[in-house]
Amino acid sequence: MADETKRIEDEIAKAREELAGTLDQLVVRANPQRLADDAKVRVVAVVNQPAVKFGLIGVGALVVAVVVRKILR
Repeated sequence: MADETKRIEDEIAKAREELAGTLDQLVVRANPQRLADDAKVRVVAVVNQPAVKFGLIGVGALVVAVVVRKILR
């Protein structure tokens, strides 16, 4: 009986430790600053791809041309 009680207590202690570890991982994953930093890194990586970069430059040049043309008319 005492052995069974000890085993159950050990299992509960182990489960608590695992739960604490899981909660720690969730805190790290759900950190808003980390999520924002990760999103920023992903966006910068996409924008730095040549096809996207030159496409944005072309769209920017087109917008500038349209604005200048509107101003001069």
